[in-house]
Amino acid sequence: MTKLDRLIAKLCPDGVEYVTIESVCTKVSSGGTPNTSRRNFYGGDIPWLRTQEIDWVNITDTGVKITQEGLNNSSAKWIPKNCVIIAMYGATAAKVAINKIPLTTNQACCNLHVDENIALYRYVYFWLSNNYEELKAMGQGSQSNINAKILRDYLIPVPPLPIQHEIVRILDNFTDLTAELTTELTTELTARKKQYEFYRDELLSFKDDIPIMKLEEISQSISTGVTPLASNPDYYDGNIPWLRTQELHYVDIWDTEMRVTEKALNETSLKWIPVNCVIVAISGATAGRIGINKIPLTTNQHCCCFEINNDKALYKYVFYCLSKANKDLLQLKQGARGDLNAGIIKRFSIPLPSITEQERIVAILDRFDALTTDISNGLPAEIAARQKQYEYYRDKLLSFPTKKTATSP
Repeated sequence: MTKLDRLIAKLCPDGVEYVTIESVCTKVSSGGTPNTSRRNFYGGDIPWLRTQEIDWVNITDTGVKITQEGLNNSSAKWIPKNCVIIAMYGATAAKVAINKIPLTTNQACCNLHVDENIALYRYVYFWLSNNYEELKAMGQGSQSNINAKILRDYLIPVPPLPIQHEIVRILDNFTDLTAELTTELTTELTARKKQYEFYRDELLSFKDDIPIMKLEEISQSISTGVTPLASNPDYYDGNIPWLRTQELHYVDIWDTEMRVTEKALNETSLKWIPVNCVIVAISGATAGRIGINKIPLTTNQHCCCFEINNDKALYKYVFYCLSKANKDLLQLKQGARGDLNAGIIKRFSIPLPSITEQERIVAILDRFDALTTDISNGLPAEIAARQKQYEYYRDKLLSFPTKKTATSP
């Protein structure tokens, strides 16, 4: 029998009473938003929390600060540290955080000032986190907003404080262990990536006797795509993969987030590109990113696709060269948005050793890439497994039988 089991058997053998959230708080409040058109209300030194910053974390700072004048002329108000804060609106509705500094909040935050004589604030935090899905499902309207009344009336089991202390201790330790593991795996991944980049750059550094050729000289076709008219529903949700630049991440492309129809292919300048093209993003924030398509697909107009002539170069070698030269590519951006264009990319030059040497380089880099990818894939999988394990035990620790009440004779 664990310490927690012994405490439950001793202190609440007949079950635990469920009470409203409001009854374990000295105060339940929300905040306000100073008039955004008044510049003198912002840029001060008063932390002001918005719901997008609530994500099951300890809040130690805020992205926006307001002035004393902004505070005085709005319904924003100070709350002490260690309140349990729940987002009530929008995408973050029902997410929870704890403020580790005194701060103010907007009106979409419900702030629980927990009475520590009745409940521990971290116990309340864990309970609400464990019931996130149920709380979110209680939301109303198109944005699934919850409100302060829903939260005030929400029930929470309140075992004696020694039991709450033991639950919080166990869950805090589990949280720390998960964070420690994540840090170790992330550090290992970062080290492997740096090692990979070092060897890649060494392998792709040549003496002056190696010929330099433009991408257009080693390609048998170069193409860009098009974006079918977005307002035409007949052009989308088909079975033809359609690639956008935000999907280029220096990895093989096995699928696309969006698909277009045969009608779109027939009525626009969309065209199929064969497998194993080197695809370079040429516009906007993603300009310079690279990928290789492992399936035939179509693309938007911001993708420049090179079908490499295999008699002159290996497509994977070209991919590695462009990955190494990414900084050089980025220096060629033009305009306010920092765009590249097909002409710039076509004229970009890379060193071209013999096919035999290219094969040797690709074989080495593929092995490094596979190792790094294995760690990259393993990291989120391991973190997800730990998170599921944590949630399972959290749910077990926070499951209590309802306290039995005497019946009238």
